[in-house]
Amino acid sequence: MGEAGESPEPERPAWSPGSWRAWPAAQQPEWPDADALETALDRLRRLPPLVFAGEARALSASLAAVADGKAVLLQAGDCAESFDFSANAIRDKLRVILQMAVVMTYGSGVPVVKVGRIAGQFAKPRSSATEIRDGVELPSFRGHIVNAPGFSAEARQADPNRLVDAYHQSAAALNLLRAFTKGGFADLHQVHAWNQEFVAASPEGLTYEVIANEIERALRFMAACGLDLGKESALHQVDFWTSHEALLLGWEEALTRQDSLTGDWYDCSAHLLWAGERTRDPDGAHIEFLSGIHNPVGVKLGPSTTAEEAVALCGRLDPQRRPGRLVLIARMGAGRVRGALPPLVRAVRGAGHPVAWACDPMHGNTYTSPNGYKTRNFEDVMEEIRGYFAVHRAEGSWPGGIHVELTGDNVTECLGGSDEVRSDHLVERYETMCDPRLNARQSLDLAFQVAELLRS
Repeated sequence: MGEAGESPEPERPAWSPGSWRAWPAAQQPEWPDADALETALDRLRRLPPLVFAGEARALSASLAAVADGKAVLLQAGDCAESFDFSANAIRDKLRVILQMAVVMTYGSGVPVVKVGRIAGQFAKPRSSATEIRDGVELPSFRGHIVNAPGFSAEARQADPNRLVDAYHQSAAALNLLRAFTKGGFADLHQVHAWNQEFVAASPEGLTYEVIANEIERALRFMAACGLDLGKESALHQVDFWTSHEALLLGWEEALTRQDSLTGDWYDCSAHLLWAGERTRDPDGAHIEFLSGIHNPVGVKLGPSTTAEEAVALCGRLDPQRRPGRLVLIARMGAGRVRGALPPLVRAVRGAGHPVAWACDPMHGNTYTSPNGYKTRNFEDVMEEIRGYFAVHRAEGSWPGGIHVELTGDNVTECLGGSDEVRSDHLVERYETMCDPRLNARQSLDLAFQVAELLRS
């Protein structure tokens, strides 16, 4: 009840997969042909789900352990996936994530929940709807799910057929991931095989080999003690979940299904969906959509986020305060995290929301190098992670995990690390579709340092 003279706050209409359409929707492309868009969305509605409600519920249970301080979240993968992909690229990306998980588990002594930015991370938010080159203004590149990166009117026109193409590529990627994670590639007996050739001779690769040898020795010891390791499924396969930013709401709505067992709605495009810094308005369409699906969901929180906004987002996305439902992903920047994050942690905890916290140390540390490449410095990335851990240590809360952009390839996109990528190296292998990613050596280096922070 409001005070005398105040108008009561209007009730929100009942949620449905399309109720987001009544709210302001940021970052949506301008589709030139409404009929073609509807045809593409209708095709998506009739296609099978990419993931299943039971899988999303299982991830929620794992994230509840993260929220309770009994597990660590590792969310990692491409900045923006390309339609030009291969089985080898997916395998190598998975391989570096498995390596990182082994290092973090070995160092921290707690399970690692492995979530990939993969099989659906095709759309990217943009700071401007258009781009100007040499006096020519065209729509911005919004990811392969919308348009093409080439700078021409034809390439930059939003094409609804790409929505269907994104579904089929996601299905192919998921098929490979399930085969790799359940078919023997993720077997702990293969732990040496995860060390890629260009990583193996690096300091990180050599340290990883020490851990791999100790794991192999432990497996031989258990077998010598008479344990039937063949029956221990956890040694031979892993749970690996998919995630992406829920940016194109028409695509997400078309892939939302009602679970036949519970009657609840699930977005079956991925196991976990998140809202970004540009789409986290509590009264916006993206938060409206995420509020009604029963997948675990996340929200990116930048340095401008107030304590009141953080609590409002928790109230919209997790009013029932269910552990494993909500991940809050801090992306503050190395120089701001120690001042901006503590009020949010205190406010969320004070409001009684059992969230899992994670640190995105990438997006707040992006800048343009003198030779014109968008990049990040590895030391800035680690400094934000150290600041993030220091805040949680001071607040008596569990740091939860990390959310990073990486690739299994030997790219030169982020500066620094033990192989000392310099600004003049960026031109050599700068291959990202949008933002710079850590390469495999830098990713493994990060995992060792995060493991040390978790141990301490």
